[in-house]
Amino acid sequence: MGLFDAFKKGLTKTRDKIASGLRSVLTVGRKIDENLLEELADAMLAGDMGPSTVMALQDEVRGAWKAGEISEAQEILPFLKQRIAATWSADDRQLRLAASGPTVIFVVGINGSGKTTSVAKLGSYLRKQGKSVLLGACDTFRAAAIEQLAIWAERCGAQIVKHQSGSDAAAVAFDACEAAVARNMDALVLDTAGRLHTQDHLMRELGKIHRVVQKKIPDAPHETLLVLDATIGQNAINQAKVFSEVTDVTGLFLAKLDGSAKGGIVVGIRDQLDIPVKFVGLGETIDDIEPFDPDMFVEALFAGL
Repeated sequence: MGLFDAFKKGLTKTRDKIASGLRSVLTVGRKIDENLLEELADAMLAGDMGPSTVMALQDEVRGAWKAGEISEAQEILPFLKQRIAATWSADDRQLRLAASGPTVIFVVGINGSGKTTSVAKLGSYLRKQGKSVLLGACDTFRAAAIEQLAIWAERCGAQIVKHQSGSDAAAVAFDACEAAVARNMDALVLDTAGRLHTQDHLMRELGKIHRVVQKKIPDAPHETLLVLDATIGQNAINQAKVFSEVTDVTGLFLAKLDGSAKGGIVVGIRDQLDIPVKFVGLGETIDDIEPFDPDMFVEALFAGL
């Protein structure tokens, strides 16, 4: 399955919700007016983009209409596609690499988001690029996470640093950083314990791990990726806000992009929080990872309209 087909499949429910409203709004030959703009906003709200994002897009369409750039309903969809896709620049979507020494990627997210599997997918992706990879098993709260990551590391040809379940997660991060430098690794990917964004004590520990990494490797972590479950919709905005306050999130890994996803939230997070999507998880296997392509995403979101 190609990337476009994977996006199309993953965005099925979101697209169906948007399409049912847009088809009646964007009829050929219909003149743009305020009534049409209100109907347009209602249709986009059904796609989980969020109220503030929808209002911003509505204002842009209104501005283009007032300026004489567009005048009929059928001109709105190409305008929206271009506007949404343009919010992700190529530079935004690139992994930030270290100038020297290992590139450190810090991976965070709530319980059940698909975080540990996403770490493994990142490891596999980097290995296929010819990079040496070390995985740090900093999720010491869940013994199964350590075992799972060890299996994934073996499958993708990555090395791993791990301690016993219940160990100090910051100590694991410290040892992983030391090992990455000593072994001259190209990349270090750190898994962390899943935690709710409302659990203050666990979020503080996440900050502690972050500080340990910063002290051990200059300019690290070079990336902090927040893994979001693509099925959760608007709650993703709250998660991204809180995690950003603690760890300075630089990008998103959108996991579980299957037929039940609420994909419109990707647009909302970018618009409201200025955090780009960098990777998407498109299935259960270790190879089901792709760099985010906004043009394909937008085409898939509005396919068939």
